[in-house]
Amino acid sequence: MKILITGGTGLLGGEISKQLLAKGHQVVFLSRNPKKDSAIRQFKWLPEKGDLDVEALQGVDCIINLAGSKINHRWTNEYKKQIINSRTDSLNTLYKFLDKEKNQVKFLISASAVGYYPHSFSKNYTEEDAPGDSFLSDVCERWEAAALKINELNIKTSIIRIGIVLSKNGGALKEMLKPFKLGLGSPLANGEQWMPWIHIQDLSRIFIFIAEHEIQGIFNGVSPEGIRNKDFSKLLAKVLGKPYFAPNVPKLALKIIMGESAAIALHSTKVSSEKIQKAGFEFKFEKLETALKELI
Repeated sequence: MKILITGGTGLLGGEISKQLLAKGHQVVFLSRNPKKDSAIRQFKWLPEKGDLDVEALQGVDCIINLAGSKINHRWTNEYKKQIINSRTDSLNTLYKFLDKEKNQVKFLISASAVGYYPHSFSKNYTEEDAPGDSFLSDVCERWEAAALKINELNIKTSIIRIGIVLSKNGGALKEMLKPFKLGLGSPLANGEQWMPWIHIQDLSRIFIFIAEHEIQGIFNGVSPEGIRNKDFSKLLAKVLGKPYFAPNVPKLALKIIMGESAAIALHSTKVSSEKIQKAGFEFKFEKLETALKELI
């Protein structure tokens, strides 16, 4: 199978590509700044201008869409527009060229996020639940709507709502480790917020599982074990062999440091992985302690 990945040079794209190549699949990338010396062939696109190199679509069976500006950045009004536009422009550009150019694409898998769901300390969310009314929810709704529009072209479409991705090469865990390695780790706010997490290897395997089986639908990309921030923090300190006595980081301090984007750290969503498991997917890292030990 030949798979085209947008956002392929990022953390998740790199792991998905590695696993796809190991399984004998062919992989190509769409990139704003394609590198000629890359081991994986890269084609140029400028989604903000609605443009891409049509050669990128030749022989492609499936597209994995990971494109989008990072969320963990101070949310100015201008940057909030960029968060939304970087996601919808990418999918609208794909729609435009898949509609007008001859191609054999049968399937699209697009990323989304668990920020789709409302904030709650008690509810266990499934894919059938309605979105929240936060900025994150609005981003995810627009992102998913742009992806589902590609169904109109008789191309199967699936969406994966991704939780906190744990990787040894960067992302959320790298930032969390900084205070914990100094013995200064502590819960954020009251520490009661649920943190839907997933090991990067399992998340990549979910994308590939859905691609290989052409399973259409919306799926949560989270591990089966739900855990609150205070318990995540305690376990991280334990795996590192570091003390765990620092006081909680006050909500006000987070808002002063992070601005409106503090919502990322304060948002609580307990998210179910049951649907992808019922489809036949088996996790390698169901427990956070196992995942942290492998990563750290």
